[in-house]
Amino acid sequence: MAQNATVHAKEKNAMDFRHEWKIEINTADLLALRSRLRVLMAPDEHAVNGRYRIRSLYFDTPTDRALQEKIDGVNRREKFRIRYYNGDTGLVNLEKKSKLNGLCNKQTVQITTAQAQAIAEGNIPQTGQDAPPLLQELRCKMKTEGLRPKVVVDYIREPFVYGPGNVRVTFDYGIRTGLRCTDFLNADLVTVPAGDAPILMEVKWNAFLPDVIRDAVQMTGRRASAFSKYAQSRIYG
Repeated sequence: MAQNATVHAKEKNAMDFRHEWKIEINTADLLALRSRLRVLMAPDEHAVNGRYRIRSLYFDTPTDRALQEKIDGVNRREKFRIRYYNGDTGLVNLEKKSKLNGLCNKQTVQITTAQAQAIAEGNIPQTGQDAPPLLQELRCKMKTEGLRPKVVVDYIREPFVYGPGNVRVTFDYGIRTGLRCTDFLNADLVTVPAGDAPILMEVKWNAFLPDVIRDAVQMTGRRASAFSKYAQSRIYG
């Protein structure tokens, strides 16, 4: 019971919303920014040689509501995904990302490999009373809204962290997509480049963004965008 209480507390704490910038950059920008941030920020403790591989499986309704709301810029929206890092299928997270008035929030809970495979196959997960609320919410929305797996997204991430403001800057690139959702846990899943996807810099912070980081991430001619890895990966269907 204590373990469940801890999980539920983490989910509750995750309800805080954060500021987020998404900025499309090119290779020359990446080299310059990487050099600046290595001086100012620390690498993420989970990174291997400064980066890690992410695989996500995104969900949507039969009418592609999440995709359409993203395209339309709906002020309040959400999307579900399951995700693991560096090929470690023994540690899979269920995540819900929410947007409200330009702010973002992410709730996360670990699920079992068996649960992840069942969900990837489109099966509604079985949950008991002690199941984490986020898993119960996914189950409910799979039953009532027809939420189902839509697309696999792979990419490389370079993360940097900065304590004051709880700042996180990441560079995402090499975005690839695979439509065989049931093979989410298969390391040999065939993926293809997700069109002409840019390099994406994401800057996230809590109440304030320190000036030293704000100045460091500025690039001439670059502005915040609404780029979505999920939307980009849906270009083939």
